[in-house]
Amino acid sequence: MWRYLLKRFLLMFPTLLGVATLIFFLMRVVPGDVVELRMAGDRGVVSQEAVEKERVRYGLDRPLWEQFFTWLWGAVRLDFGRSMWTGAPIWEEIKLRFALSLQVAIMATVVAVLLAIPLGVVAALKQDTWVDYAVRIFSTAGQATPSFWLGILFILTLLIVFKWLPPMVYTPFWVNPWQNLAQLIWPALTVGYRYSAVATRMTRSAMLEVLREDYIRTARAKGLLANLILTRHALKNAMLPVVAVVALEFAFLIGGLVVTEQVFNLNGIGLLFVQAVAHRDYTLVQALVMLVAGAFIVVNFCMDVMYAWLDPRIRYR
Repeated sequence: MWRYLLKRFLLMFPTLLGVATLIFFLMRVVPGDVVELRMAGDRGVVSQEAVEKERVRYGLDRPLWEQFFTWLWGAVRLDFGRSMWTGAPIWEEIKLRFALSLQVAIMATVVAVLLAIPLGVVAALKQDTWVDYAVRIFSTAGQATPSFWLGILFILTLLIVFKWLPPMVYTPFWVNPWQNLAQLIWPALTVGYRYSAVATRMTRSAMLEVLREDYIRTARAKGLLANLILTRHALKNAMLPVVAVVALEFAFLIGGLVVTEQVFNLNGIGLLFVQAVAHRDYTLVQALVMLVAGAFIVVNFCMDVMYAWLDPRIRYR
């Protein structure tokens, strides 16, 4: 198993190299020039000489292969350079926004897990009863309801019923924990509800499948306590597909909450992504893609470790 995990860890690096190569050359294929967009703006066309001077300053006049290896060497050292649009260091652009998006993703995951696992288990144990139907309606509604629309309902309810509006200016947790949670709990609830709908249905299906296994019937025949059968034998084995769903959704949330961030006035990674692509900010887009790709790769590696811990029958060859 350790050899397998070592191989998976080493495979992370060729994967990141492939992502880096793909995004670097794709950004050069996209129509538009960041220098012309930045200099022209709404003021009309600037001289070609000024444009060429800026291209030289950003290194865009050099051959593509030279630009690529220069950027790649910086990425290896975790130095992604400066934004071509604002001129600020990439890490300064990403740092605070990444902290915001990561916190929302973690809070939404906690909400989803706290809802999905108990509801999914209860629905499986009470199959085809009113409890099961209620849980299925709850999860189906979560899948059908867009997160941004639910967020708008939350804001209107708080404003009309409680005469209170969540803070609209982001405050880091270490500065003011109460104000931070007062703002981020609402996007976490809206995203976590939709997130939990998928995990609830997966938990229910996995539990139903496991509860029909021979070893569960054997444990019951031996007279083991129902709670012991549920927690030690059934739930742990049923968690494999649920862990996969939860982990992949978590990785997606880091950069995929563009509309929800707009609703709650959050300047996170998703909104920064849109702005960087609109401005043709090559260096910023490349850094963001590497960040999200790295998150997916690390989450997949953690899933492999979690699989072996949840189910000892898994032995990687």
